[in-house]
Amino acid sequence: MDLATVIGLVMGFVFILGAIIYGGSLLIFIDIPSILVVIGGTTSAILYAHPLPAMKAFASFVKNAFQDRLVAPEDVTAQIQALAQKVRKEDLLSLENEVINDPFMARAVRLAVDGVPVDTIRQTLGDELSQMKKRHEMAQDMLAFGGAIAPAMGMIGTLIGLVQMLQNLDDPSTIGPSMAVALLTTFYGAVLANMFFIPVSEKMKIRSAEESKTMQLIIEGIDSIVRGENVMITKEKLEAFLSPLERAGGKKGEE
Repeated sequence: MDLATVIGLVMGFVFILGAIIYGGSLLIFIDIPSILVVIGGTTSAILYAHPLPAMKAFASFVKNAFQDRLVAPEDVTAQIQALAQKVRKEDLLSLENEVINDPFMARAVRLAVDGVPVDTIRQTLGDELSQMKKRHEMAQDMLAFGGAIAPAMGMIGTLIGLVQMLQNLDDPSTIGPSMAVALLTTFYGAVLANMFFIPVSEKMKIRSAEESKTMQLIIEGIDSIVRGENVMITKEKLEAFLSPLERAGGKKGEE
């Protein structure tokens, strides 16, 4: 579980609810028709704009924003260096029974052990990286679309409420409550966009960049191992992808 995502989400709603309760009753901010317009309208627009298979995968993409399952880059680097050391002492076939938890790294090692040419390995793994980026970009586009459409649906709900209010101008006492209800849909749309769609989209970008970096590390590491390069050269290649802080963490881990 990614604590930053959870804490940010909870804090945001706590502050919003706190401001509402401090200024009056929470119940006046609850209006079922307004909720139906915003949530139902936003969902239908996303369905309308994207293919159904993408919608089926959408939930799993969003779930990634709330999980932190990626291995630290410095740990990936250390693991690849360990594999390089083993190959240097023995040979590539010695990696056949190596226990590797990361599926992408396991596939890369399997290709290397099977004697696949290094250029083919790079091409195969690079294609998988490219497809992963496309899937993530599709999810980010869906979230960005939701962030744009939710306020628009809120405005539609407000217009509906205003039309209904204008139909009853003969009773001035209803104007205030009717206007308040009409504005609720704009409020719901703004909250949905700025507390869910836009933040999750940004977190997905970060997750995608982190995963891409890890996969690129693995590609370069396996390439270096298959080419039989010196372990120190492999290390220098991999550390080029790491920040100074990550490099320091990796050195502490080695010690």
